[in-house]
Amino acid sequence: MNATATEHLPVVVIGAGPVGLAAAAHLVDRGLEPLVLEAGARAGAAVREWAHVRLFSPWSEVTDPAAEKLLAPTGWVKPDQAAYPTGGDWADRYLQPLADVLGDRVRTGARVTGVSRAGRDRIVDADRDAQPFAVHVTYADGREERITARAVLDASGTWTLPSPAGADGLPALGERAAADRISYRVPDLADPAVRTRYAGRRTAVIGSGASAFTALASLAALARDEEDGTKALWILRRGLSGATFGGGSADQLPARGALGLAAKAAVDEGHADAVTGFRTQAIERDGDGRLVLVAEDGRRLDPVDEVVVLTGLRPDLSFLDELRLGLDDRLQAPTALAPLIDPNQHSCGTVYPHGHRELAHPEQGVYLVGMKSYGRAPTFLALTGYEQVRSVAAALAGDHDSADRVELTLPETGVCGGSGLYDTPAPQSDAAAGCCAPPPAPHLVQRGGPAALPLATEQPAGGCCGS
Repeated sequence: MNATATEHLPVVVIGAGPVGLAAAAHLVDRGLEPLVLEAGARAGAAVREWAHVRLFSPWSEVTDPAAEKLLAPTGWVKPDQAAYPTGGDWADRYLQPLADVLGDRVRTGARVTGVSRAGRDRIVDADRDAQPFAVHVTYADGREERITARAVLDASGTWTLPSPAGADGLPALGERAAADRISYRVPDLADPAVRTRYAGRRTAVIGSGASAFTALASLAALARDEEDGTKALWILRRGLSGATFGGGSADQLPARGALGLAAKAAVDEGHADAVTGFRTQAIERDGDGRLVLVAEDGRRLDPVDEVVVLTGLRPDLSFLDELRLGLDDRLQAPTALAPLIDPNQHSCGTVYPHGHRELAHPEQGVYLVGMKSYGRAPTFLALTGYEQVRSVAAALAGDHDSADRVELTLPETGVCGGSGLYDTPAPQSDAAAGCCAPPPAPHLVQRGGPAALPLATEQPAGGCCGS
């Protein structure tokens, strides 16, 4: 791109979440002008949708240094660094103040509907890199606008596209028809209406990551709270192993380890039964309107009242279709980054430091950052995103020495995406987590079954296996 012709243009940042706002702060620190476009009505709109869930990272690991530098002159009070915020805390005490100090650089109710090169679709080569980016925006009031930009950082995350229940990546047969009984979010059981939906009911939870742990622990707490008949059925596509419940007491993020142990307690105490090796093919209704899950091997489970699907998230690439992106064909992450974050090989603690070079695409000047850069990999931490945007901002400012000097130390072990339940005391374990053992034959695990065995005492190489 011709820097002289575009240097007066803003850098468009898509998404006013933690990484998008951090990107804006780093750009301001570098003397570049950001324009943050947020589809939601407020900063941190996606985070606010899980306001009830507690992060498994403390405040010290979820704020960005450049953002703190911007906030300091406003009288912002830095939270207790050892405390664990909820999503609501993160949004209200950090993201919203940061958006406020950025002022007019942040536009809410602004949904990006397309990004391209000005006057060039993805086919045209001629003079392509010299053209600014054209960003099409639709506002909440129906207005449309075309914004030109010197660069585009897509920090829109993956929240809006949860993966389906179907084990082949497609919705299970009948999944859409059963939408009134299916949720793709961790239920907020403090909400009376939501509590009524799950209290005294049998709920299937599909997934094996931190969000599934959170849901299982929440439903177990509901069952303990004199809600007779409340029962969870935990559906895993793989088998149970020492890796199933994360890092336990050996996890360098204690709240993340406690979360896995809370899920294990739900099974041990009989509040949840685990069904392993079950790959959902269909969701049917019985004569009473309850849901019956059917596996690819023909097994049918007893009816449930509700289904909570927590099988991961995936990036929305539809509005980037006119750009020349280089994406891994499995993870939908930048091709240079994908081998570093492959969940078949890495946990979040073994991800190598990376920055603008690993995030680059054939289309110069466009970067997917934050959770979106990881595509379908579940191993993202906020610290990773903050280092990404520091490097990218330095590169855009022409400071390549700083951009290439990428340093990052991440906590090891356990499942890395999602959030925690740190308020609830968790059972203790001396064990560390393992990963990715081959699945045993499918079976139902109830109280006193294999789930009651202690966690593995040694962590082999490799990462977390997904749902």
